[in-house]
Amino acid sequence: MKKILIPGIIALYLLACSSAALAVAKEVPPESLVPDNTQRQTALILNRVLERYHYRKVHLDDRLSEAILKRYLESLDPNKSFFTQADIERFSRYRHELDDAIASGRLEPAFDIFRAFRQRVDQRVALALKLLRENHFDFTRKENYRFDREDAPWPRDESAISDQWRKRLKNDILGLRLAGKDEKKIRETLEKRYKTMRRRVHQLDSDSVFQSFVNAYALSIEPHTSYMSPERSENFDISMRLSLQGIGAVLRSDDEYTVIQKVVPGGPADKSGQLHAGDRIVGVGQGEKGEMEDIIGWPLQDVVEIIRGKKDSLVRLNVLPKGAGADAPLKTVLIQRDKIKLEDQAAQSSIIEVDGMRFGIIDLPAFYRDFRGQAAGEKDFRSTTRDVRKLLDKLQKEKVDGIIVDLRNNGGGSLTEATELTGLFIPHGPVVQVKDSQGHIDVERDSDPEEAYSGPLAVLVNRNSASASEIFAAAIQDYGRGLIVGEPTFGKGTVQSLVDLGQFSRHKQDLGRLRLTIAQFFRVKGGSTQHKGVIPDVQFPTSEGSGKHGERSLENALPWAEIKPAQYRPVNWSPQLAMLQHKHQERVARDPGFKFLVEQNKEINKMEERKEVSLVESERKKEWDEREQRALERHNRLRALRGLPPLAKLDDGDEDEFEEKEEDPEGINRIMQEEAAHILADFIRQQQPVTAQAE
Repeated sequence: MKKILIPGIIALYLLACSSAALAVAKEVPPESLVPDNTQRQTALILNRVLERYHYRKVHLDDRLSEAILKRYLESLDPNKSFFTQADIERFSRYRHELDDAIASGRLEPAFDIFRAFRQRVDQRVALALKLLRENHFDFTRKENYRFDREDAPWPRDESAISDQWRKRLKNDILGLRLAGKDEKKIRETLEKRYKTMRRRVHQLDSDSVFQSFVNAYALSIEPHTSYMSPERSENFDISMRLSLQGIGAVLRSDDEYTVIQKVVPGGPADKSGQLHAGDRIVGVGQGEKGEMEDIIGWPLQDVVEIIRGKKDSLVRLNVLPKGAGADAPLKTVLIQRDKIKLEDQAAQSSIIEVDGMRFGIIDLPAFYRDFRGQAAGEKDFRSTTRDVRKLLDKLQKEKVDGIIVDLRNNGGGSLTEATELTGLFIPHGPVVQVKDSQGHIDVERDSDPEEAYSGPLAVLVNRNSASASEIFAAAIQDYGRGLIVGEPTFGKGTVQSLVDLGQFSRHKQDLGRLRLTIAQFFRVKGGSTQHKGVIPDVQFPTSEGSGKHGERSLENALPWAEIKPAQYRPVNWSPQLAMLQHKHQERVARDPGFKFLVEQNKEINKMEERKEVSLVESERKKEWDEREQRALERHNRLRALRGLPPLAKLDDGDEDEFEEKEEDPEGINRIMQEEAAHILADFIRQQQPVTAQAE
């Protein structure tokens, strides 16, 4: 594979990492919000790098200028809470000017828009504080509040946006009332929330505005491309040198919420069993008794900053569980900060028995490799492939009838490990093709003819299986080496590199970094893992809703594509997939565990599709009570079947916490593994010859 695609850049075939910077400490005067010469130079270089080296060849023109304007406005005001339609019409004069502004280094339009945004924030917060002081709300009045305005039109005028803020404040008060807060605490909480919102916008300096604007440009091309300013890059490096640690979760912003996008296997959040993808963090406190800071409306980088801290220190999080309404009771989670160790992500094995057969389960949370140990010349450095090889030897000595590799929630990792792990199950040959921005195609191969395991194999995946997981699953599927079962995977099939923009400067000054998409993965059959992900041979009923998840849900994501197949020799096998799917459907229709999962999944999907809520207190309380009662009944039906005592109520309204604490390892988490074993058992029986009985 070609290692250098851009001078001085190392290609990173790793799971994407999030970064954050320290917040600006003091308020910035509006007259200082103007572009400087360094930012102008950075814009010129960034434009050249994107046009020359980005995998998606997009020219900066009027069409892209329109997209940049739209993205920039949405980045400033994602829920359409500050600008009116009149503002948007005024900004439309820049619709076909932003491309020229970037290409020439004239960045004034971006700063003009931001200064207007800052004024609007001041106006809206002043209105909210005035309404809060008056607080004459009738919670019996029939009206609804649209909390998700992503697809709504911009408020038509000042009257419309004032009414929107009236309802927003009423909704905030109602949520806190239903959470049991008294009037004084409600007023204090919301006053602090709104003032903090205004203060944090006032703290955004010229570099912050520039970063936001050029990221609107980068993200209008593709969702995994982004820019980090010199100050933010330096602060990020400082935080790493000071050994600041986090909770082991990838976060993203969704309107004014901070949402957990992924829990990193082996990290503190994962070990706690109390945080899950889709949960929303709404408060952060330091230590066991530190003040709980309301973080609704905070910039993502500021949230990450206060969650980070010294190793072994404690952080408290107030969390709204996935699918819970804004009025749901908060769950408080105490986590000890730590770094993620290789041993915490290591593969583990177990054995289950179904249908009179024994199956080995290999749980693989990540594709890890001890690069430092390898560089130091250690012969026994830790790696996924080495660990799995040992587990395969152990399981085969136990005389298992088949192996299931569980890749659920495995977000990826080392490409080398994905390639070498595939090699444990195939004789030799290509594993994945990599096409770079110049159209060159390199093939990652398994050159070892030895197969560590050649028996019946299934790979269990879900919507959070991504990157290297998809490479492995796709190769196993294309070779016909095993069955892929579960849910369609995430669909991330792109490669990113970190670019130091200063290397393109005449004086080699620090201009920040650009995370750039430079290549795309393709299966040996020729199709990409990008966007579509890997579609299982046998799909579980929990797949409903997966089409709105992962790469498929990201704006401007690269589409699925296809290149010429690699030369490889598939395994000669003949699964009757229709029969396997039919038997699976019959089985899960009777399975109380799967019924529980499907009902829970439908409830969550239903909640996620909602865009507005009632502002009538009695209706909201009734909705919550009914939702909680349905969840309680689901759990107790399952508990009764398993001989467990019924629950009087759910802890903090969190179904997922019950799943982890009450039902593992024999319960909910095990259901999908057991079903994968049933499917593999059906496949084994398909391959066995039918012996005619003597008459």
